[in-house]
Amino acid sequence: MAKNVCDRNEVKIFGENISQSPNNSVFKRPMDPYYSEGHHCKKTFKCISSLEHHNRFHCRCNANQCKECGEVNINSSVRIFMGKQCYECNVCGKAFSQSSNLTAHKKTHRGERPYECNECGKAFVRSSHLTVHKRTHSGEKPYECNKCGKAFIWSSHLTVHKRTHSGEKPYECNECGKAFIWSSHLTIHKRTHSGEKPYECNECGKAFSQSSNLTAHKKTHSGERPYECNECGKAFVRSSHLTVHKRTHSGERPYECNECGNTFSQLSGLIMHKRTHSGERPYECNECGKAFIRSSHLTVHRRTHNGERPYECNECGNAFRHLSSLIKHNRAHSGERPYECNECGSIFHFSSKLTEHMQTHRRERLKICGKKRVCV
Repeated sequence: MAKNVCDRNEVKIFGENISQSPNNSVFKRPMDPYYSEGHHCKKTFKCISSLEHHNRFHCRCNANQCKECGEVNINSSVRIFMGKQCYECNVCGKAFSQSSNLTAHKKTHRGERPYECNECGKAFVRSSHLTVHKRTHSGEKPYECNKCGKAFIWSSHLTVHKRTHSGEKPYECNECGKAFIWSSHLTIHKRTHSGEKPYECNECGKAFSQSSNLTAHKKTHSGERPYECNECGKAFVRSSHLTVHKRTHSGERPYECNECGNTFSQLSGLIMHKRTHSGERPYECNECGKAFIRSSHLTVHRRTHNGERPYECNECGNAFRHLSSLIKHNRAHSGERPYECNECGSIFHFSSKLTEHMQTHRRERLKICGKKRVCV
C-alpha cells in the first residue's frame, strides 16, 4: 500500500496542536494501515471511513485556517472527530453529534410525525419512538432491574432507575445545589430559578416550563383522553396518570420511605413525604419569601401576588386560581354529584361534604351505643 507522508503537523484547533493530542481518538498510531493521502500529515487509521473523514478535516483546514495565528474555525464535520456536538439547527440553535439526529429534530419544527400507531393513532418523529410506544399497548417491558425486579419499556429508564438503588444523583443545580437523577430534570428545575416557560399554548396563551405539560394541556382544549382504564373505564390525558390510577385498583404502593415505612403509589409522593422528615422547602417565593415543599404550590401561591386566574368557566365566565376549583364549580352547572354515601345513598358535589355527612352517621351510632368509644 502506498504511504503518502508530509510535514503537515502544525495545524492548531482553538490553540491545541491536534497532531500531538494524546486524547484525540481519531488520530491513530502509525501501525494503522490507512494513511492520509495527499496531505502529508503522517496520520494513520484503522478504518477507511475514518481516513475519509480525516481528509475532510484537511479540506476545512485549507479553507478556515487563520493566516495570522494558524487556528482553525471548526465546522460541523470536524467537530464530530473532536468529540463535540456539531450539527446545529438553524431554527433553535440546538446542536447534535449526528446529522441523522438533526434531521429528526427538524421534524419537530415542521410538525412532521410520519410514524403513526395503528392502535391509537398517536404519531411520532422517529420509528424507534413508535416501536417503544407500542409497548404501552402490549404491556411489554423488556428491561428488568436485577435488584428489585421492576421492569421498563425503555433501557434508558432502567439505567436511571438503578440510581434509585445506588443513590447516585449526578446532575446538580449550580444555584441551589439540588441534585437530580436525570439531566432533563435539572434543565427543567433551572427554570424554577429563571422563571422561563418556553412552551406556549397557541389557543389560550398559557405557557409551560415543560413541553410534555403543554402537550397534556392542549388535550384540555380538545377533550382528548386517549388512555383508558380497562377496569373502570376512567380515561386520562397522560399514560403516566393511567399507570398511577391502576394502582388504586391493585393497591400497589411501590415507593417506601426508609425512615418511617410509609408507602406511596407515586415516586413524587415519596419525594414530597421525605421533606416532612427533613423540613426541606426548596421552592421559595421571590416576593414574600414564603417557601413550599412542592413547586406546584409555589406556582399557585404566586397567583396571590399577580392576581392571575387562569382557569375560566366557559359557561359563566368565572375564573379561578386552581384547576380543582374550576372542576368543582362546573358541577354547579352540570349537577354532577360524584361522591356517594355508602350508608344512605346521599350524593354530594364535593368530597368534603361527604366527609361532613359521614359524621352524622357516626354520631347516630354513638348515640345508639350510649356514646361508647368502642362503637364505630
